Amino acid sequence: MPLSYAALGTRACIEVRGTDAAAFLHGQLSHAVLGLDATDAPLAGWADARGRIRALFRVLTLPQRWLLVTPRDGADALVKKLRMFVLRSKVEVALADDVAVAALLGDASPLLARHGAAVETAPNRMVCRDELCFVRVGERYWQALGAPAALQPLAASLAGATEAAAALAEIELGIPEIAAQTTERFVAQMLNLDELGAISFDKGCYPGQEIIARVHNLGGVKRRARRYAIQAVPPAPGTPVLAKGEQAVGEVVCSAAAARGCELLAVVDHAAAESALTCNGAPLRGLELPFDVPRD
Repeated sequence: MPLSYAALGTRACIEVRGTDAAAFLHGQLSHAVLGLDATDAPLAGWADARGRIRALFRVLTLPQRWLLVTPRDGADALVKKLRMFVLRSKVEVALADDVAVAALLGDASPLLARHGAAVETAPNRMVCRDELCFVRVGERYWQALGAPAALQPLAASLAGATEAAAALAEIELGIPEIAAQTTERFVAQMLNLDELGAISFDKGCYPGQEIIARVHNLGGVKRRARRYAIQAVPPAPGTPVLAKGEQAVGEVVCSAAAARGCELLAVVDHAAAESALTCNGAPLRGLELPFDVPRD
């Protein structure tokens, strides 16, 4: 498959600046921020006091600021909420209107070589060259970030792809998206953030840390996100997943159109995971993830 390009208009970047920015983010996010280097681009959750995830960010450290990549829908509200926790810290939080996000689907190695950039072999790693940053999300899925003018030559030189294709690539990797309907509904492990490397269990305190650590040490979540296919239009986040007898056993986290119907991630009870499930009246077919879903 040739490398293709999709502008991600549904993604925004929140910038965090100031001498206390790293310490501020370290004290708010589930992934350790202090100690990250310029090639790290991990996922991190921002939880409430109950350990339920408000937002999921991809965290990038740049020379003058930190960037948090997140869905554009709700980003303004996240900026306002993050500012509430700044207190007396020397930190500024705002939308980074000068940064756009795009998806690269396929083998990006030749492209990066043309930019004089080494190809990262592991996910959650980043390389920056020529006013662009390339984040390896998966084996054949990258994100490119930069000013719209810097991204334009990429868009002009590559085959076009859709945002749905990028969303599908994230679902295949098990990466959830937190929408307005699902914010503060799921403890971090329900979204498999531990399997996605989005939680540092040996860092200091952050909102929800006690609950997330307790689940890690003692178990306790009775449901987790799993991947499914369905021959229907993509269901909205929060749509119930039903078992026999129309009993609700889970709910949709995110979905994306596929070649036939769509694929989705849904948080489903462990006890019902192997049973016949439906969503919006259509049967669900279980699909593999790149990791085994734990049964806590």
